[in-house]
Order: sequence, then structure tokens, then C-alpha cells
Amino acid sequence: MLVSVYGSAVFGVDAQRITIEVNIDKGIGYHLVGLPDNAVRESNFRIAAALKNIGYKLPGKKITLNMAPADLRKEGSAYDLPLSVGILAASDQIKAPSMEDYILMGELALDGKIRPIKGALPIAIQALKDGFKGILLPKENEREAAIVKGLEVYGMDNLTDVIAFFEGSQSYSPTVVDTRKAFNEQLKYPEHDFSDVKGQETIKRCMEIAAAGGHNIILIGPPGAGKTMLAKRLPSILPPMTLQEALETTKIHSVVGKIKNQGLISIRPFRAPHHTISDVALVGGGQYPQPGEISMAHNGVLFLDELPEFKRSVLEVMRQPLEDREVTISRAKFTVTYPASFMLVASMNPSPSGYFNDGKSGSVTPFEMQRYLGKISGPLLDRIDLHVEVEPVPFEKLSDTRPAESSASIRSRVTEARKRQTERFKNAKNTHYNAQMSSRQIRKYCCLDQEATQLLKSAMERLSLSARAYDRILKVSRTLADLAGQENVNSDHIAEAIQYRSLDREGWLG
Repeated sequence: MLVSVYGSAVFGVDAQRITIEVNIDKGIGYHLVGLPDNAVRESNFRIAAALKNIGYKLPGKKITLNMAPADLRKEGSAYDLPLSVGILAASDQIKAPSMEDYILMGELALDGKIRPIKGALPIAIQALKDGFKGILLPKENEREAAIVKGLEVYGMDNLTDVIAFFEGSQSYSPTVVDTRKAFNEQLKYPEHDFSDVKGQETIKRCMEIAAAGGHNIILIGPPGAGKTMLAKRLPSILPPMTLQEALETTKIHSVVGKIKNQGLISIRPFRAPHHTISDVALVGGGQYPQPGEISMAHNGVLFLDELPEFKRSVLEVMRQPLEDREVTISRAKFTVTYPASFMLVASMNPSPSGYFNDGKSGSVTPFEMQRYLGKISGPLLDRIDLHVEVEPVPFEKLSDTRPAESSASIRSRVTEARKRQTERFKNAKNTHYNAQMSSRQIRKYCCLDQEATQLLKSAMERLSLSARAYDRILKVSRTLADLAGQENVNSDHIAEAIQYRSLDREGWLG
């Protein structure tokens, strides 16, 4: 008897329908074809044990299973469920007339329990596009898949439940998730809040500017000055994600298997990889490509602590994604593209000893500082708009019991500034905020009066600012004007923006 059952394969952040044809005929043998990998080929052992332990059996006949399209590689153990149900239906051990209306995915344990899978959200999205009535998948993945409206989602604990569902011997209710309610609830109580930070008002101001304009930022300061603490709180002042952004972010985390039944991700991600990370782990890839840390930080923040300690090759592979906001991974037979629109926040000590060349905290020569900073390439530094020095917090600030400004208060100003940018760039294809402006857009939206022009010229000459600092200063000054609610960039905005180019100043090392 020949039956068809449907599964799905994930490529990049999208899915594709897989048709599994099961044919049982005279003879003996188990033949699985259609480019399965080792995990799929081993499924016959899991299926045989699971069926026996729930009171069914693997037929002692010739079983042929074809996974179409046959020229597309099938990976992972998530095909156990559709393969086992197909075998039961083809051998007349169960009656499942509605089986072809559903996508089935799940890994089987030897006792018949269904284990969670990766990529449940893109699989559900594709199932809806393909016109399926619903999807049956592990219980742990039900809230993730239920984000998709118009699709019946059933979370199953074991293979016995799936059989009962198709035979109609037990009724099940589809999982329903109020996406908008869950989305709004997560926004109210951020885990990290700027009200916890004592002092560092200048650095908080820089973080606000970075969030308002989408600027990359590097914090330079000694150990214990609060660099990591400040970086962790940056997502709490970024504008709330739109539902579209939340869906994009959730899809990426779903593919990696990081959702853990929480449903839609509405808090902007914060990723902080260790400095020993490889270039493949950072940007994505591998024999069977998976998203890297920069894609996991999509629509959020990527924090690189102790930037000079990262391998130079690792930092260099970030240059293209920082510009294009996506990363493309090519293999011989296919190419996948992962989104990677993130804010880069880096931190570093000013020298190998960890301290500035101020004569207070140890003897550090300008040469040692220069060699340490030289580990960061110019092209990467060129993509960082704000260079900020972080000084240790004095005791008077640490012991102050008055509450600092909350993240919610700062976020309101950031959101207003972003609204102005959204209106400004509404007709631009790839520009959404000031940090993404091209040279032509800088000339159009950052027009300076005579006083501001003279101030910038004087600063370029007196501070020996590099040519690359020119555009960065104008971009930041445009953000400062947006925060102030002003249409034009003036000398005050230019003067403040100039302060945030520490590493471009000649003589900064002492």
C-alpha cells in the first residue's frame, strides 16, 4: 500500500515542504531514499523500538520510503514522526484519512515520546503558505508555532497521542497564543534597567545617542568602570520591536533551537560571545550552515567585550555584514542568506595593563598603548561611530541613594528620535536610521551653516581628526539634532559629536 505524509526542511530561515512516500510490498527490507543524512538513516532503529513499546510493530515486509524532492538533502532527527505515522498507515495498522492535511515533525524517543525540534516557526509559516490545515509537533514547540495565525497547531507528548488524533479516538484542541498580548507584556519589565547605574551620566548620554541613531559604539576604560553593565542595558532603551521585527528575530532563534516554548520574542536580543569564538561561530556557517552570533543579534545588540583579544580574522569577517546588514554563506550546491542587522557595542581597556596613561594606575608607555590598539584594524574602526572614554565612578556617585533615570524615560526620547528618522527615510530603500546614511544622504540631510562649518573645520585641523571621522561626526550630529527635535544641524550638535571620536585624535595616547 502506498501513502503520502508531509514534513518540512529548514534552509536558512525559511522552510520547504517535504513529501514522504511510504510503500509496503512483498519481500523484506527497509529502504530509505531521498538524500537522508546519518540522523535520518538511523531513524529505523528509533521507529522500530518506539512502535514496539506502544503496542505496534515494524512490518516484516519490504518498506520503501522516498523523501521528495529527492535531490534535496534531509538533515536531523525531526522526520521520525512522519516516517513512523506513514509506516503505520501504509501497513493498515491505523486509519488516518486526514493525514495529508497536516505537517508532522518530531524526534521519537524509544518509548514513543516526542522530543522538541528546531525551526518550528518557519515550518509553521511554510505550512500555512502551502495550504495545510494544521501541524502536529512536540509539545515544547507548540507556542512557537502557534504564533502563526490561520493554522491549527497541536502539541503532542507522544506517538500514541498522534495516533489517537488521526483515528479520532480522542479529541484535541489547537494551541492558541495571543501574540499581541504576550508581545506587550514582555516590554514592561526589562531585566536590566539604566536606573541601576550610578553616575556615568556622559556615557548614558552616549548610549542614548547610539540607540537613537543606530550607531555602533566602542567604550574604552579600565576594569570596573562599568562598560559591561552599560552595554547590557542598551537593549532596554532601544525602540520596541515591531511585530515584523519580532517575527524575524524569533525565526532565527527558532532555527537554532533557542526558543524553549516561549513563543514570540519581543525583547531585543543581546549577544555577548567570548573572545575565543571562531569566525564561523560568529558569522554562521559550518558543513550544514547555521546562523552565527551576528544573526542571533539581529534587531538587537552584539557586545564584543575586550575587543583587542578577539582574533583579527574573526573581527575582519564582520566588516561586510556591518555594511550589508546580512551575511551570505555559499556551498557547492546551495546558498543561504541570514539577516544580520545589529548594533555593535565593543569595549576594551586602553592598554595591556588595563589603565590609561595617567601616571596613577601604573606605568604604560604610548608605544605599548599604540601596539595594543593596533590589534583593531582601521576598516573595522571606521564602522564604529562613537568612541567613548569611560572613567571609574567616584565614591560620591556610588554611595548616592537617589534613583537614576529609568530606561523607560530614556527610551521615550529615543523612540521620538527614531520616528523622525522613519519619516525622513520613508522613501529610501535600505536606510532606516541615521547610522545607515550614504554620502549622498549625509550631504542632503546634514547641511551646516557657516558657524557649524567653521567649527568642524577648526576641529579637523586642531585635533588632527582623520578623514573617516568627518562623515561619522555628521551622522552623529544629525542624531543629536533629532533628539533635540530640531530640523537643522547646528554648531552645538557638531561640538558634541566631535567629543565622541577619541581614537581619531592625534596625541590621544599621551
